[in-house]
Amino acid sequence: MRISIVTAVYNRSATIGQAVASLRAQSHADYEHVIQDGGSTDGTLEILDGLKDERTALVSTRDSGIYDALNRGFARASGEVIGLLHSDDFFAHDEVLAKVAATFERSGADAVYGDLDYVSAKDETRILRHWRSGEFSQARLRRGWMPPHPALFLRREVVERFGAFDTDFRIAADYDAILRYFGKGELKLAYLPEVLVKMRVGGESNRSLERILRKSREDYRALRKNRIGGAPALVWKNLSKLQQFLPRG
Repeated sequence: MRISIVTAVYNRSATIGQAVASLRAQSHADYEHVIQDGGSTDGTLEILDGLKDERTALVSTRDSGIYDALNRGFARASGEVIGLLHSDDFFAHDEVLAKVAATFERSGADAVYGDLDYVSAKDETRILRHWRSGEFSQARLRRGWMPPHPALFLRREVVERFGAFDTDFRIAADYDAILRYFGKGELKLAYLPEVLVKMRVGGESNRSLERILRKSREDYRALRKNRIGGAPALVWKNLSKLQQFLPRG
């Protein structure tokens, strides 16, 4: 099973090397790395040039934001399955893609998802939050549930059928896409109950109070657009994040 890993990057010279290294270390070798660079000027391209191999498809051009860049990457992807690897993130261990591929093959699922750890930007061994997805249900979706999108892998046919990211959203296009994919109840889903990705804090949706408030406004718009729910779902979505800060038992 060939997996396309899509990375959108712009001026991330401090972290892109670790992201790429975590992919190169995967035991599942049947993958391609589709990198969409936004015209980096800080040395990111030089790092990527030094790390690329025959499985790397690197394009550098101006874009209109991360979701536009990811959509361009999706359009270039050729794998049966598509996953994301953000430039600040890294895979949790070397068997992630192998376990994802095995889950797809065993279950026949349209989508496989897992868990995610938020880690300190200064010390990636320090876990600040643990996002346990849990099993999907339509009832949970209506209460604001979603899996972490960096730990979500989709068959390419899902993106082709339901569309990629809606770039009218600047922060919450991932939530809108999940509502669109999962809300119709037509996909077979498989949950892989373990941490697949480590994410540094300080991303687009959580790096400031203003961004957090904007994210909530966009989340509400996504809920209404997809007719999944409204204000109650948004409240439950935000309250559910509190448990991510609890120590893991």
